[in-house]
Amino acid sequence: MNVKLLLPLMLSIAFATPALAAPVVAAPANLLNVSYRPLAGEGEVNLQQTYGGKVLLIVNTASKCGNTPQYEGLEAMHAKYKDQGFAVLGFPSNDFLGQEPGDEKQIKDFCILTYGVKFPMFEKVHVKGNDATPLYVSLRAATGDEPDWNFHKFLIDRNGKVVASYPAKTKPDDPKLVADIVREIAEPAPGKGMQPKSAP
Repeated sequence: MNVKLLLPLMLSIAFATPALAAPVVAAPANLLNVSYRPLAGEGEVNLQQTYGGKVLLIVNTASKCGNTPQYEGLEAMHAKYKDQGFAVLGFPSNDFLGQEPGDEKQIKDFCILTYGVKFPMFEKVHVKGNDATPLYVSLRAATGDEPDWNFHKFLIDRNGKVVASYPAKTKPDDPKLVADIVREIAEPAPGKGMQPKSAP
Protein backbone atom coordinates (compact mmCIF):
# COMPACT_ATOMS: atom_id res chain seq x y z
CA MET A 1 0.00 0.00 0.00
CA ASN A 2 1.40 3.40 -1.00
CA VAL A 3 1.46 5.67 2.06
CA LYS A 4 2.16 8.75 -0.05
CA LEU A 5 -1.11 8.21 -1.92
CA LEU A 6 -3.09 7.57 1.25
CA LEU A 7 -1.87 10.66 3.13
CA PRO A 8 -3.78 13.27 1.06
CA LEU A 9 -6.95 11.17 1.39
CA MET A 10 -6.58 10.87 5.16
CA LEU A 11 -6.00 14.60 5.53
CA SER A 12 -9.05 15.45 3.43
CA ILE A 13 -11.22 13.21 5.61
CA ALA A 14 -9.82 14.70 8.82
CA PHE A 15 -10.47 18.28 7.74
CA ALA A 16 -13.91 17.47 6.34
CA THR A 17 -15.07 15.99 9.66
CA PRO A 18 -16.28 18.68 12.08
CA ALA A 19 -14.59 18.61 15.48
CA LEU A 20 -16.76 17.71 18.41
CA ALA A 21 -16.89 20.67 20.77
CA ALA A 22 -17.86 20.56 24.41
CA PRO A 23 -21.35 21.94 24.95
CA VAL A 24 -21.37 25.58 25.95
CA VAL A 25 -23.78 26.53 28.70
CA ALA A 26 -24.68 30.20 28.69
CA ALA A 27 -24.76 31.94 32.04
CA PRO A 28 -28.32 32.96 32.92
CA ALA A 29 -29.24 36.62 33.01
CA ASN A 30 -29.84 36.31 36.76
CA LEU A 31 -27.86 33.54 38.39
CA LEU A 32 -29.28 34.41 41.82
CA ASN A 33 -32.84 33.56 40.80
CA VAL A 34 -32.64 30.16 42.52
CA SER A 35 -34.00 28.93 45.83
CA TYR A 36 -32.42 26.82 48.58
CA ARG A 37 -33.44 25.64 52.01
CA PRO A 38 -31.59 27.10 54.98
CA LEU A 39 -29.22 24.50 56.46
CA ALA A 40 -31.27 21.97 58.46
CA GLY A 41 -34.28 24.23 57.93
CA GLU A 42 -37.58 24.21 56.10
CA GLY A 43 -38.98 26.27 53.27
CA GLU A 44 -36.86 27.85 50.56
CA VAL A 45 -35.02 31.13 50.29
CA ASN A 46 -34.86 32.80 46.89
CA LEU A 47 -31.37 34.28 46.70
CA GLN A 48 -32.40 37.16 44.44
CA GLN A 49 -35.34 38.21 46.59
CA THR A 50 -33.35 37.98 49.82
CA TYR A 51 -29.87 39.08 48.77
CA GLY A 52 -30.39 41.02 45.54
CA GLY A 53 -28.50 44.33 45.66
CA LYS A 54 -25.90 42.96 48.08
CA VAL A 55 -22.27 42.03 47.47
CA LEU A 56 -21.98 38.28 48.04
CA LEU A 57 -19.17 35.83 48.64
CA ILE A 58 -20.41 32.33 47.76
CA VAL A 59 -18.36 29.53 49.32
CA ASN A 60 -18.59 25.74 49.19
CA THR A 61 -17.77 24.48 52.66
CA ALA A 62 -16.81 21.28 54.50
CA SER A 63 -16.35 20.32 58.15
CA LYS A 64 -13.42 17.89 57.90
CA CYS A 65 -10.99 19.71 55.62
CA GLY A 66 -7.65 21.41 56.14
CA ASN A 67 -9.42 24.59 55.04
CA THR A 68 -12.23 24.25 57.60
CA PRO A 69 -10.67 26.89 59.93
CA GLN A 70 -11.54 29.42 57.20
CA TYR A 71 -15.03 29.40 58.77
CA GLU A 72 -13.66 31.71 61.46
CA GLY A 73 -12.36 34.26 58.97
CA LEU A 74 -15.50 34.07 56.84
CA GLU A 75 -17.67 34.76 59.89
CA ALA A 76 -15.45 37.70 60.88
CA MET A 77 -15.71 39.09 57.35
CA HIS A 78 -19.49 38.69 57.29
CA ALA A 79 -19.85 40.40 60.67
CA LYS A 80 -17.57 43.29 59.67
CA TYR A 81 -19.27 44.16 56.39
CA LYS A 82 -22.87 42.92 56.70
CA ASP A 83 -24.20 46.38 57.61
CA GLN A 84 -22.65 47.73 54.40
CA GLY A 85 -24.62 45.40 52.15
CA PHE A 86 -22.42 42.31 52.16
CA ALA A 87 -23.04 38.65 52.98
CA VAL A 88 -21.17 35.37 52.94
CA LEU A 89 -23.34 32.49 51.70
CA GLY A 90 -22.16 28.98 52.57
CA PHE A 91 -23.04 25.80 50.68
CA PRO A 92 -21.85 22.58 52.35
CA SER A 93 -20.71 19.92 49.91
CA ASN A 94 -19.37 16.39 50.21
CA ASP A 95 -17.84 16.43 46.71
CA PHE A 96 -14.20 16.35 47.80
CA LEU A 97 -12.93 13.14 49.43
CA GLY A 98 -16.04 12.85 51.59
CA GLN A 99 -15.01 15.77 53.81
CA GLU A 100 -18.61 16.79 54.59
CA PRO A 101 -20.15 13.41 55.51
CA GLY A 102 -22.63 14.53 58.17
CA ASP A 103 -26.31 15.30 57.82
CA GLU A 104 -27.44 18.92 57.79
CA LYS A 105 -28.14 19.12 61.53
CA GLN A 106 -24.68 17.79 62.31
CA ILE A 107 -23.14 20.33 59.93
CA LYS A 108 -25.13 23.20 61.42
CA ASP A 109 -24.25 22.24 64.99
CA PHE A 110 -20.57 21.93 64.08
CA CYS A 111 -20.47 25.34 62.38
CA ILE A 112 -22.20 27.11 65.26
CA LEU A 113 -20.51 25.36 68.19
CA THR A 114 -16.99 25.21 66.73
CA TYR A 115 -16.71 28.46 64.80
CA GLY A 116 -19.70 30.57 65.87
CA VAL A 117 -20.96 30.75 62.30
CA LYS A 118 -23.87 33.15 61.87
CA PHE A 119 -23.59 33.88 58.17
CA PRO A 120 -26.29 32.21 56.03
CA MET A 121 -25.70 28.53 55.36
CA PHE A 122 -27.81 26.53 52.95
CA GLU A 123 -28.66 22.93 52.20
CA LYS A 124 -25.95 20.42 51.34
CA VAL A 125 -25.37 20.43 47.57
CA HIS A 126 -23.12 19.20 44.78
CA VAL A 127 -20.87 21.91 43.38
CA LYS A 128 -19.02 20.21 40.52
CA GLY A 129 -19.57 18.04 37.48
CA ASN A 130 -22.86 16.86 36.05
CA ASP A 131 -24.53 16.75 39.47
CA ALA A 132 -23.79 20.38 40.31
CA THR A 133 -26.70 22.35 41.71
CA PRO A 134 -28.11 25.09 39.39
CA LEU A 135 -26.32 27.93 41.21
CA TYR A 136 -22.95 26.28 40.66
CA VAL A 137 -23.79 25.43 37.06
CA SER A 138 -24.41 29.16 36.55
CA LEU A 139 -21.22 30.15 38.33
CA ARG A 140 -19.25 27.76 36.12
CA ALA A 141 -20.91 29.13 32.99
CA ALA A 142 -20.14 32.71 34.03
CA THR A 143 -16.49 32.15 34.95
CA GLY A 144 -15.25 28.92 33.38
CA ASP A 145 -14.30 27.87 36.94
CA GLU A 146 -15.73 25.26 39.22
CA PRO A 147 -14.51 24.42 42.72
CA ASP A 148 -11.59 22.01 42.74
CA TRP A 149 -11.63 21.81 46.55
CA ASN A 150 -13.56 22.95 49.60
CA PHE A 151 -13.80 26.71 50.25
CA HIS A 152 -13.57 27.95 46.67
CA LYS A 153 -14.99 31.47 46.57
CA PHE A 154 -17.03 33.45 44.04
CA LEU A 155 -17.54 37.19 44.47
CA ILE A 156 -20.86 38.57 43.21
CA ASP A 157 -21.47 42.30 42.73
CA ARG A 158 -24.61 44.25 43.59
CA ASN A 159 -26.00 43.57 40.11
CA GLY A 160 -25.79 39.80 40.58
CA LYS A 161 -22.77 39.39 38.30
CA VAL A 162 -19.69 37.31 39.11
CA VAL A 163 -16.69 39.61 39.34
CA ALA A 164 -14.03 37.23 40.67
CA SER A 165 -13.27 33.61 41.49
CA TYR A 166 -10.73 32.57 44.13
CA PRO A 167 -9.17 29.14 44.71
CA ALA A 168 -9.80 27.30 47.95
CA LYS A 169 -6.38 28.21 49.37
CA THR A 170 -7.32 31.92 49.31
CA LYS A 171 -7.97 32.76 52.95
CA PRO A 172 -10.67 35.22 54.01
CA ASP A 173 -8.05 37.76 55.11
CA ASP A 174 -6.19 37.61 51.78
CA PRO A 175 -5.40 41.26 50.89
CA LYS A 176 -6.65 41.00 47.30
CA LEU A 177 -9.89 39.30 48.32
CA VAL A 178 -10.53 41.92 51.00
CA ALA A 179 -9.69 44.77 48.61
CA ASP A 180 -12.05 43.35 45.98
CA ILE A 181 -14.88 43.08 48.50
CA VAL A 182 -14.33 46.62 49.81
CA ARG A 183 -14.30 47.93 46.23
CA GLU A 184 -17.58 46.22 45.41
CA ILE A 185 -19.22 47.37 48.64
CA ALA A 186 -18.34 50.94 47.70
CA GLU A 187 -20.39 50.64 44.50
CA PRO A 188 -23.96 51.95 44.86
CA ALA A 189 -26.82 49.51 44.92
CA PRO A 190 -28.66 49.18 41.58
CA GLY A 191 -31.65 51.43 41.05
CA LYS A 192 -32.06 55.00 42.21
CA GLY A 193 -32.14 55.12 45.97
CA MET A 194 -32.37 51.33 46.26
CA GLN A 195 -30.99 49.89 49.47
CA PRO A 196 -29.93 46.28 50.07
CA LYS A 197 -32.66 44.25 51.73
CA SER A 198 -32.24 43.30 55.34
CA ALA A 199 -31.07 39.73 55.70
CA PRO A 200 -29.22 37.69 58.30
